[in-house]
Amino acid sequence: MARATLPSLNSGASRKNSDCASVVIVNLSAFKRAIPWLRLALGIFCVALGLLPFVPAPTRICWLLAVGMTEWGHYIALLSLLPLLPGLRTSRPALVGAALGCVGICLALSTIVRASLLSGEIRAGVESAFGTVQPSSTENAPPRAAPLVWSDLVLGISCPPVKRSSVDFASPGGSALAMDVYTPPQSSSSKPAPVLVVIHGGAWRGGDRTELPRINHYLASRGYFVASVDYRLAPTFRFPIASEDVQAAIAYLKANATALNLDAKRIALLGRSAGGHLALLHAYTSNDPAIRGVVAIYSPTDLVYAYDHPCNPRVLDSTAVLESFLGGNPGSLADAYRSGSPLNFVKFAAPPTLLIHGDRDDVVPVVHSERLDQRLTEAGVKHYFLRIPWGNHGCDANLSGPGGQLSLYAIERFLAAVLR
Repeated sequence: MARATLPSLNSGASRKNSDCASVVIVNLSAFKRAIPWLRLALGIFCVALGLLPFVPAPTRICWLLAVGMTEWGHYIALLSLLPLLPGLRTSRPALVGAALGCVGICLALSTIVRASLLSGEIRAGVESAFGTVQPSSTENAPPRAAPLVWSDLVLGISCPPVKRSSVDFASPGGSALAMDVYTPPQSSSSKPAPVLVVIHGGAWRGGDRTELPRINHYLASRGYFVASVDYRLAPTFRFPIASEDVQAAIAYLKANATALNLDAKRIALLGRSAGGHLALLHAYTSNDPAIRGVVAIYSPTDLVYAYDHPCNPRVLDSTAVLESFLGGNPGSLADAYRSGSPLNFVKFAAPPTLLIHGDRDDVVPVVHSERLDQRLTEAGVKHYFLRIPWGNHGCDANLSGPGGQLSLYAIERFLAAVLR
């Protein structure tokens, strides 16, 4: 009688392992064949990303990426190193990818090179406009040594901690408005500190006092009393409500000057975008001798012009923003548009002004600051216009970045000159 033979379990396991090994080998082989094309794709991506700061942003996300490329490009350059990994001569796609990676690195670092070349011009321009001044400083908090410090790009700007607190400065309609107060280091012999009022951006309908707090910490650590204020937002609250809130914040600081140990006769205003518009408007219309200077960063200055020359609606619907803030169009609200435009109120007695704007701004075109610069020159107002050739809307978002460093250098010396 024949004996039945059973298949060997070990034989089956061996075949299974062999099949798995074959699959792994096939997958590894396919991955190796794909590597050159992945390098090529990555190289193309890096170049496309690097070109964003040089062309108008087609969409909002491209605008944000452009800001990232200009102000954090030295980190993004690391991405362009990936196509240069060993083995770039394995095929033509890999070689092209490596070449594109080199181009991507150059584009990503171009902002730093341009900032370095611009440093001497900025130093001379600030001194010409406001004289040679010694910026305010405290122990362990020296002023900027130069417009661009290469090590700060990676290590960051020294910013000792300061006391930060929030207080309500007004309650219009029963709703509290608050400001964040950054108190400079105090000693038993400390004199009342000069004041910087910071007004946030956000197209008059967004944002709050916590926006970009790094510069507030920096300036407070150098001896300034910094108050970052909220204001009521459109469309619920339309112009001139936001301006009235700025005025209320300044009135609160003056009324509580002794308790807060601040000098109510030495006040400067600083605002970005919509906040810069509010800062300019108050500085030029309040006739307040305590307002010694105003800093406007990429701010609209002529609202009629802004309405007639809207930006790309895929980046920001600026027409809708203006109608939300003012309640309509210039045809039906001519007086509101006129009274809401700082450009219309420039006169010889206007306080010294520092304008900061990027030539590549996709939200508020640089022509707003160009026109105000011209008007200030005609009126004989002491001022300086810092143009950042690569700068987009938000070019100061990274205080340690190229645009952030150049802006901070000019701001620090401007405040030292006007708040002496």
